Amino acid sequence: MMKRFLLTFIFCLCSAFCMPQEIAVAAAADLASVFPEVAARFEKETGKQVKVNFGSSGQFLLQIENGAPFDLFFSADLQYPRRLESEGLTQPGSLYKYAVGKLVLYVPNQSTIDPAQGLKTLLSPQVRKIAIANPQHAPYGRAAVEALKHEGLYDALQAKFVLGENISQAAQFVQSGNADAGIVALSLALSPAMKSAGRFANVPASDYTPLEQAAVILKSSRDKAAAALFLDYLRRPEIVALLAQYGFVLPAADRK
Repeated sequence: MMKRFLLTFIFCLCSAFCMPQEIAVAAAADLASVFPEVAARFEKETGKQVKVNFGSSGQFLLQIENGAPFDLFFSADLQYPRRLESEGLTQPGSLYKYAVGKLVLYVPNQSTIDPAQGLKTLLSPQVRKIAIANPQHAPYGRAAVEALKHEGLYDALQAKFVLGENISQAAQFVQSGNADAGIVALSLALSPAMKSAGRFANVPASDYTPLEQAAVILKSSRDKAAAALFLDYLRRPEIVALLAQYGFVLPAADRK
C-alpha cells in the first residue's frame, strides 16, 4: 500500500512539474493566418508548447479583467494592453508594439465589383450585404466604421452590414457567400484560401486611425519566463519578415 502511494505521489509530482508548460495566448483574430506558423516554429525550436486562442481583442480584454488564465495577450488595439497595464494586470515593462494592421475591401472572384474603385463601390445595388467586425469590441470593426464615415458612406451603407464577432468571422462571411463584400484585415485577405478566392484593395490608411497592435505578458501568467521567451521570439528578423508577408509592419518607432 505504501509503495503504491509513493508511486502515485511521484507520478503526480512529475505531471505537475516535469511536463512542458503550455503557454496560453489570447490573440487578435487578424493573426489567425500567420500565428499558427509562428507558434509551430517556436515549439520546434524551444520544445515549449503554445496554445493560441483567436478572437476579438475587446472580448479578450474583458475576459482577462475577469481572471481568464492567459499568459500573453496579443491585441489588435494598443489601448487594450495599456488599459490592463494601468489596472496592474500586466508584467511591468512587457508591453511590445508588434505590428500595425491594415484594412482592405475584399470581394469574391465572381463579383462584378472592382475593389480598386474604393469604398464607394459598396453603394452598388449588387452589394446587398457587407461584412465588418462588430465595432463594439473589434478594433477592425471600429476602423471600418471610421473609414466609411470619413468617406461619407456610413449612413447609406449601415443597413447592409453583417457583423462578425471578430474580423476573422467577418472575412468568413464573404468567403462563404453570406456577404457580397467585406472590409477586413489585410492579413486575412493574404491568407492562401482568401487570396485565391477573391480580390482586394487597400482602404486608404488616412481614412482611419492606425491599427497599432501590441502584446503584453499578464501578471497572472503561470510561466512568465516562457511567455517572455515567446514575446522575444516575435522580435526576431525572420519572424518580423514572416509577419510582413501577411501585411503586418512594425510601428515606425520600432523599425531598425
